[in-house]
Amino acid sequence: MVKIIRRFFAFCGEENRRRFHLSILLGVLQAFFEALKIPAIACMVRALLRGNVTSQDILLSFGIMALSIVGAGLVKSKSMMLQTEGGYDTCARKRVEIAEHMRYLPMGYFNENSLGQITSVTTNVMENLENVATRVIMMVCEGLLTTSLIIVMLFFFDWRIALLLCAGFVVFLFANSFLQKAAESMAGRKIDADERLVEKVLEYLQGMAEVKAYHLTGEKSRELNEAIAVNAQTNTDMEMKLVPRMAVQSFIAKLTGVCMVALSCRFYCDGTMDALTTVVMVISAFIVNASLETAGNYSALLRVVDVSVSRAQEILDTPQMDISGDRIRPDTMDLDAEGLEFSYEKRRVIDGISVHIPEKTTTAIVGPSGGGKTTLVNLLARFWDTDAGRVSLGGRDVRDYDMDSLMENFSFVFQNVYLFHDTIANNIRFGRPEAPMEKVIEAAKKACCHDFIMALPDGYETVIGEGGASLSGGEKQRISIARAMMKDAPVIFLDEATANVDPENENELMQAIRALTDEKTVIMIAHRLKTVEGADQILVVDHGQIVQRGRHEELMEEDGIYRSFISDRREAAGWKVKAS
Repeated sequence: MVKIIRRFFAFCGEENRRRFHLSILLGVLQAFFEALKIPAIACMVRALLRGNVTSQDILLSFGIMALSIVGAGLVKSKSMMLQTEGGYDTCARKRVEIAEHMRYLPMGYFNENSLGQITSVTTNVMENLENVATRVIMMVCEGLLTTSLIIVMLFFFDWRIALLLCAGFVVFLFANSFLQKAAESMAGRKIDADERLVEKVLEYLQGMAEVKAYHLTGEKSRELNEAIAVNAQTNTDMEMKLVPRMAVQSFIAKLTGVCMVALSCRFYCDGTMDALTTVVMVISAFIVNASLETAGNYSALLRVVDVSVSRAQEILDTPQMDISGDRIRPDTMDLDAEGLEFSYEKRRVIDGISVHIPEKTTTAIVGPSGGGKTTLVNLLARFWDTDAGRVSLGGRDVRDYDMDSLMENFSFVFQNVYLFHDTIANNIRFGRPEAPMEKVIEAAKKACCHDFIMALPDGYETVIGEGGASLSGGEKQRISIARAMMKDAPVIFLDEATANVDPENENELMQAIRALTDEKTVIMIAHRLKTVEGADQILVVDHGQIVQRGRHEELMEEDGIYRSFISDRREAAGWKVKAS
């Protein structure tokens, strides 16, 4: 139990750890104020037993009771405020820290870890920590500290009852250890079930078009329903396993209180305890019972807190790419690869590739699906680090650059465009948030998206759905190109930028791409004939190697993959639909 609490405080960071420590100290002070009710009552009982209640007795008792109530209220208010601030601030900082940490994780991490898992950590897990964890930690600490304080106080009244309470406290902690073991076996299952549920909900919603198109509604609903059922059953199993153990420790707490009352009455009857001390012992028994029950019941969730901390820490402990380079401004935009090797797990994807890409030239990468084109581009852009070999920009190894200064030189237009839940203007100025509206409109016009933007209800201030869900594929593609134009980086990576564009807009968009890539170093993954023919060099990648390289005319004279590729594209372009 103590280990979990210490681990949680370490996770919170220095500033919030101080908040929680102060909150615990205030909890002890609150327990002290709560305990003042005992001497307040004792004053009146002593006066009653004396048979002469004076105004001085009444005022003293009232004063102590008022101090107890007001002091406990003020301290509790401050303590709860510190808990709330500490909990929300911890999780806000950790969400930002996780987001910043993931910026520099290799892209392979996002292939191995599903969106559902990452989303669950940043939502469910962090919500557990900001709402549940702080409450649990504080209530457990305060309950145990209050009981410990009362034990110390009771030694000044009657050592026999104090020893009895010590024994009951030890038995209670022993029973709580069994509760902790049961919670430990269930906490991991609960978090896993939560992650699985989030994963299936996201998968179902994001794949809704495919689910409907292929009549998989029932199948995918079944998977989602199974995840919901497993989640419900896991939570039920957790309750069924923990409730009996919670009942046992609750019984021990109540039994300890009953024994304190019974033994105090026995001592009073024997004449070994006066009436005043007996009343104090009875009141203490009720306070102890409430404190132990609170601490015990909340302690059942300590293991969930521990697993939640572990899941969040797993992401933060995932090794980042080495980004501790220097801020370098390259003299040229020549991009070079020397002896690149890269594997996914044990499968070699890039096998000894070397290539020189001079600045202000266009390099097209073509080849069969699965041949390694996208992986090669990811290595050139340093989305991953190579297993062997090196990539250099301007003659300097890309690992010599710090990540931010390296990325300042690159712009990307992906085939699968992602737009943020924000205005169109902010999506376009994403790489330059300070850019004025005039520059945004200028980039949009060059990317051939100004007209359709102005046709929207709020023009450039139209808020688009997450991922650009409210726009067509071609519209998203053009906004992505406008975004790349706005950044105006000297090296452009294109992943078939015209793939989702309507035929009637293709010519205009090709002009926009030429404007985007004018006087730039361009690396493109290409599948269309028009985008390949004009390249300064063409790389044909197959089975992780460059099997052909050269200009279009040179490669057309060779018997190989490229000529077959071009022939297939020309044949497809010549297809016509004949009227019957």
